[in-house]
Amino acid sequence: MDVHFISIGGSVMHQLAIALKQKGYHVTGTDDEIFEPARANLAKEGLLQAKMGWDTNMIHAGLDAVILGMHAKADNPELQKAVALGLKIYSFPEYIYNESIQKTRIAVGGSHGKTTTTSMIMHVLKAAGKDFDYLVGAKLDGFGHSVKITDAPLIVCEADEYPASTLEKRPKFHFLFPHVAIITGIAWDHINVFPTFDIYLEQFAIFIQKIEAGGLLIYNETDAVLTALVAKHKRADLRYQPYAIPPHAIANGTTTVQLGKAAANLKVFGNHNLLNLHAAYFACQQAGVAEAAFVQAISTFTGAAKRLEVLANNAITTVYRDFAHAPSKVKATIEAVKQQYPARKLLAVLELHTFSSLNGDFMREYNGAMEMADGAVVFYANHALELKRMPPLATEKVIAGFNKPGLVVINDKQALLSWLQQQNYTDANLLLMSSGNYDGLDIGALVGGIV
Repeated sequence: MDVHFISIGGSVMHQLAIALKQKGYHVTGTDDEIFEPARANLAKEGLLQAKMGWDTNMIHAGLDAVILGMHAKADNPELQKAVALGLKIYSFPEYIYNESIQKTRIAVGGSHGKTTTTSMIMHVLKAAGKDFDYLVGAKLDGFGHSVKITDAPLIVCEADEYPASTLEKRPKFHFLFPHVAIITGIAWDHINVFPTFDIYLEQFAIFIQKIEAGGLLIYNETDAVLTALVAKHKRADLRYQPYAIPPHAIANGTTTVQLGKAAANLKVFGNHNLLNLHAAYFACQQAGVAEAAFVQAISTFTGAAKRLEVLANNAITTVYRDFAHAPSKVKATIEAVKQQYPARKLLAVLELHTFSSLNGDFMREYNGAMEMADGAVVFYANHALELKRMPPLATEKVIAGFNKPGLVVINDKQALLSWLQQQNYTDANLLLMSSGNYDGLDIGALVGGIV
């Protein structure tokens, strides 16, 4: 196979390129900018182009496939030439499906918990000695890459609802056609793509219709919106497995879970992670993993990168970093830390960084999201608004939307640093939530001064 990537530098795109090269394909790719770690990863595999920029000479009639990344625009010269030559052009998820037609496909969808649930399944399958491919949106201990494509009989995919490519505006998860599908929950997100909740909800209804006949839908029955959607779009040719928070106990900061006759202490915690675990259990069951083997394996799962990741800790303080940015994710993450350590003060800092979270009209969706934090800060950089060509976001609108007494709103990273340095961290946890980097704040130095 001769495959070319247009916009190879994406965080997952470059991982697919590496996976295909390792499978034995001839792989080329271009981009107009490539950042670390993608740059170093591609260079190590001999896939880094000599000069940044698009090169139409790379597009020729001998290509078996052109894979188009989200960064590439419709007027991309390579894309235009590929179209003119009549080449087969795939979005990322379309190509993943093309490589997995003969495999059993497990797809994990939902507004939150996709990465962690997918990671849990991968962790358990590896511990059980199963041969499988995968696609996941974060770095996971024990896995060198976030994409693996071989001749394995099974593939586990994180199934994202974001558009597939500049040509294909339908959500990525509409192209995976799973035999086993998970929906973790539904909470409105990506408002720049799905301007109303009804439009967003419809994408999940379509996802249900994409499940292969005879397949299994594993869904979170504690989510009323999702449960109603499943009931409305019930298919006679599918099997259904609802799940909820499994039996568990918390003692001295450690959660113990019970599944049937098997029990184990966990290294992760929170109701959202218990839900993720229960969904992963039913998926692994379909892959032939026994109950006791699942519980034993999941007890060693430490989490995906930036998902309640411990940056530093001592006897009286723990600093966590989490990818949470959407309202449901923020609420679940804060509640998890507070429930695990009810006697400790919780200081929560949220950066608004995505298009949705920086939209003034979206602020009301955050109502109550930081309620359980003892001290709460919302940070957003005016620079981020400028880069996204968005209008200024008034502090008053943020305060009204979050509806959190005592909420502190900060726009300057030095002011944020000053606030953090002034806090008392005795018997306290600090939770840093962001999909960005706090406008370049040196988190390592900050944490070193706290713990």
